[in-house]
Amino acid sequence: MILVGACAGLGVHTGAMAAASDVLPHHSLVRVALVLSLGAALSLGITRFAYGLLLPPMRDDLGWSYALAGAMNTGNAAGYLIGALLTPLLLRRWHPGSVMVWGALVASVLMAVSGFFTDTSVWLAQRLAAGVASALVFITGGLLAARLGAADPRRAGWLIGLYYGGTGLGITVSALVVPVAIDAAAGRAHPWAYAWGALAVACFALAAALRWAVNRLAEPLMPAAGGARPAAMAHVPLRRFGFIVAGYGMFGVGYIGYMTFIVALLREQGLEQGRIMGFYALLGVAVMASPRLWAGLLDRYRDGRPQAFLNALLGLATLAPALTSAAPVVLASGLLFGAVFLSVVASTTAWVRHNLPPSQWAGGIGAFTIVFAGGQIVGPSAVGWIADGPGGLVRGFVVSALALWLGTALALRQRALVDNHRVILVDEPERPRQR
Repeated sequence: MILVGACAGLGVHTGAMAAASDVLPHHSLVRVALVLSLGAALSLGITRFAYGLLLPPMRDDLGWSYALAGAMNTGNAAGYLIGALLTPLLLRRWHPGSVMVWGALVASVLMAVSGFFTDTSVWLAQRLAAGVASALVFITGGLLAARLGAADPRRAGWLIGLYYGGTGLGITVSALVVPVAIDAAAGRAHPWAYAWGALAVACFALAAALRWAVNRLAEPLMPAAGGARPAAMAHVPLRRFGFIVAGYGMFGVGYIGYMTFIVALLREQGLEQGRIMGFYALLGVAVMASPRLWAGLLDRYRDGRPQAFLNALLGLATLAPALTSAAPVVLASGLLFGAVFLSVVASTTAWVRHNLPPSQWAGGIGAFTIVFAGGQIVGPSAVGWIADGPGGLVRGFVVSALALWLGTALALRQRALVDNHRVILVDEPERPRQR
């Protein structure tokens, strides 16, 4: 969703973007999009979601409660919100590619130093700072991917989808790296620390590849900081799409609980380590496939039904492992969850583009971003607090599923803001229809 918002908020000129197709041939656009997707792999797939893999051994070693373990991801989500608010300010002075590369380097350094500390306060600060850095990478990478898409409108969805799919690559890489690193450090103090180091090596490699991609992007894709200035933000009719924004907030509450604690739940249920890592790797593969799965749904409907349907599926995927530890059900849960959760993010972009004029895209997407960040801040701590009480993680997952289904009910109440393909602005009186 931030992709369109970044373009709208920065006043990207269509002519400049169209000229990019003359600078980079079509096959190069795809290649650069693939490399840019490594930014999503670094910022979300590794920097945020790898924590779920390392939470169980860290909790056992450091004596964390589930509430404290969840607070770590709450801090990360709070940092993401701070980074999202900082990004437009930074982009007024620097190229998005420069912000992306520096954000990737900072995130890599933060990953590298993670293994040197066991103090809770330091870890909370690390997760907060990592959230800020990951926001800089993900948002600016999305902006560059959107510009690539504008350079080739016929394949815009495909190019932007490649960027989103990078998150799944990061999840899969994490699932492959973490167990190997922990096994290699067996018998040493804090073996989980070596996994953070191994992930940091992967992040530095991804950051180097991103630098190559940024250098490949010609000036038409990255106008100078003193060029295009942010367009004035038009008034956004927030009261007219409160239901779908609220539904998206509940998505933030529910999905992050799953991604934070699913590995811990499967471990509690006695699933062996190899199968857990295989489960997580396949979840990442499903994320990579997701952009193609729901494109038709998002293009077809202008109201809240796409988000409602996807939230309902996520609720099923979240509830399933809480009801049974049967291997086929657990695997189906991971595949379904991976195939859906990023498409809920995409559904907000689709809704804004269907229902608001371009002058209101930045404000509309900003509203979604803030509410979503709030949900992500609340979710991990709430689920962790519930998991420390009677019922444990199972009850926490039930609450996450209920939050997603509440999001379904809210989104279903959202109507389209278009009448015969005419956007109804908040200050525009609705005219009676001729009979």
